[in-house]
Amino acid sequence: MKIGFFNYYEIYNNNEMFVTTDAPIGDDLLYPTVYLAGYLKKRGHQVSTIDTDKIENFDAIVFMDFPTFQNTYFIQLIKLGFKNLYLIINESEIIRPDNWDIKNHQYFKKVFTWHDNFVDNKKYIKMNFSLKIPEKLDLGLSKKNKLCTMIVGNKFVKHPLELYSERRKVIEYFEKNHPEDFDLYGFGWDRHFFYGYLKRLNRFESFCRLLKPRYKIYKGSVKSKREVLQKYKFVICYENARDLPGYITEKIFDCFFAGCVPIYLGAPNITDYIPENTFIDKRNFKKYEELYSYIKNMPESEYVQYLDAIKNFVLSDKIYPFSAECFAETLVREILEEDRNLCQIDC
Repeated sequence: MKIGFFNYYEIYNNNEMFVTTDAPIGDDLLYPTVYLAGYLKKRGHQVSTIDTDKIENFDAIVFMDFPTFQNTYFIQLIKLGFKNLYLIINESEIIRPDNWDIKNHQYFKKVFTWHDNFVDNKKYIKMNFSLKIPEKLDLGLSKKNKLCTMIVGNKFVKHPLELYSERRKVIEYFEKNHPEDFDLYGFGWDRHFFYGYLKRLNRFESFCRLLKPRYKIYKGSVKSKREVLQKYKFVICYENARDLPGYITEKIFDCFFAGCVPIYLGAPNITDYIPENTFIDKRNFKKYEELYSYIKNMPESEYVQYLDAIKNFVLSDKIYPFSAECFAETLVREILEEDRNLCQIDC
């Protein structure tokens, strides 16, 4: 069987998602698709992105995020009446609202999603964000000579569930009150971004840099998240959006794998998946001064308890639903089961 893939973000096509584990926004972010390619090949199947071969040579095709009706491959497949189409939804509604338009799902046999409100284990199959799970953890207490950090891009979107503005509240609080205890990293903070009707001004880079936010706490972009995070005890870890059941991305795991304690805000049911003693729940603190006082004055014994809980979770079977192995096994099981069923009917 030959299975084709197409990623909405074009830089990962041309088979890039199957050969390169690192992505511009994270360490080992593409490891699950690299693992998937090997998993399929070991079982005698072929895999490639659909821009590397003729459409008719594929037995099944998986789109990663809804491709839109401007996608020439998708239009061609619809015209051909191609039946074995599948969709993996990664981006939330604040970034890709068309991902969640039910009418767009009619073209796919099955939809794989993290969103708990959609999952029915028939058409909608549960699939978490997946990761490369380390076999051991270096908690590195001796490396942690700084209190708190955040690694985020300078972004904004107008949506009632967005958390970009909440991240800015964190930045403003520490910049004004405790700049000595907080470092900001990430791309885009060295320039201003215009949105809405004014976004065309973003092409004037020199002008945008003149208007950049001037934060003393900004330390630049990073090459490796893990290398930077290992220097800090705590990490502000907010998803892009809040109140979306099951929306748990790589962000909290980046903290775990670097041996840091995350301060989390995002999925309302986070403790259905991740033990509550492994992270600090931002919802328990009404004001940032309360949160700062808590982490600043935390006894070392309490901090070590967090780290022990993180280690126990990461090295246990409870983390399996977020593993690359689970990603590959779920996808292949569902697609090949459909293929077997069709074969039985046709035969």
